[in-house]
Amino acid sequence: MKNITLSADEDLIEQARLIARAQRETLNAAFRKWLLQYTARGGSAREVDSLMKRLGHVKADRHFTRDEMNER
Repeated sequence: MKNITLSADEDLIEQARLIARAQRETLNAAFRKWLLQYTARGGSAREVDSLMKRLGHVKADRHFTRDEMNER
């Protein structure tokens, strides 16, 4: 595990500590959970971008009707 140093307003840090304590966790644990959630969102965007690049060769010659798009 790697350590990092962050800067924030003292009051904000104290509020975060109180919330973490109320949830029976440390501020470090709360930050790790937030970091996992934050990076997971970015992964979805990268996956979509990757898919769009792989499908870049697909071209439709026309616009399809709603019925055509919903045919199975």
